[in-house]
Amino acid sequence: MITIKLLGGAKKSFGKDLIQAELDNVSISKLLDYLLSIKPANTLDLDTKNVLIAVNGADSSALQGHDTILHSGDIVSVIPVIHGGSRIQFIIQSKNVEMFNVKNKKGKNYDYLSALRKKFPYITMEGISSKEIASILHIKKILGVSLYAKKNNLLLSKKFETDILLRFAATTQILAAINLVGIEKTDTFTIVALGPKSHLERLHSHLEEHLVDVNYSKNISHIQKQFKITKKHLGVIDSKNPLEDLVVEKAAVLFQ
Repeated sequence: MITIKLLGGAKKSFGKDLIQAELDNVSISKLLDYLLSIKPANTLDLDTKNVLIAVNGADSSALQGHDTILHSGDIVSVIPVIHGGSRIQFIIQSKNVEMFNVKNKKGKNYDYLSALRKKFPYITMEGISSKEIASILHIKKILGVSLYAKKNNLLLSKKFETDILLRFAATTQILAAINLVGIEKTDTFTIVALGPKSHLERLHSHLEEHLVDVNYSKNISHIQKQFKITKKHLGVIDSKNPLEDLVVEKAAVLFQ
């Protein structure tokens, strides 16, 4: 039997916060199919493409993603990602995360980010060029790797936020990472922010007039070219998200 904990909007999809499923040796993907098959017809839709899955407290992105095999006795938490206008919010490894796509001025972005860090000291934040992000899943997977590295003393830098930057660039060299995925030479960049919900709300209010919507899917060909990923490379990956899996694999195997 697998215990499924439903958090956030997932509760509204099923009218309960806990489901006991008589399943064993199934993938997360199959579990999500099962959940959709038993969801009441008159409740809130469950968008399985925008959920975080934790298995016994570990984010599935740090395991084998939706291919992770579940066994009887496992506790699985289903956490919907919230999208609301320019807001991208989710929880990963018990951390509240929000992404902010910010419109600013070239050449002044790092000063802007530094000022934000001073104004909101309880929030950990890093800036990434928005064109270097393939999808929300890409963001979640990179964060999962950095959080795992922090927990296991495997950070590529003394600062957690710098580890995020290095993972996005798939390099251990800070200057190379800044040149590759840094924010100074762009008008639009994405702030990755982790912290208490109340502080993230205040940060959102502070940034609101500077926020813009970004279509990350337009970045896919650019990212493939940057990391020299060909269609042949993508074709041999047995995954629903081969690009994200390949770039995150590059990020995960980095050593200082």
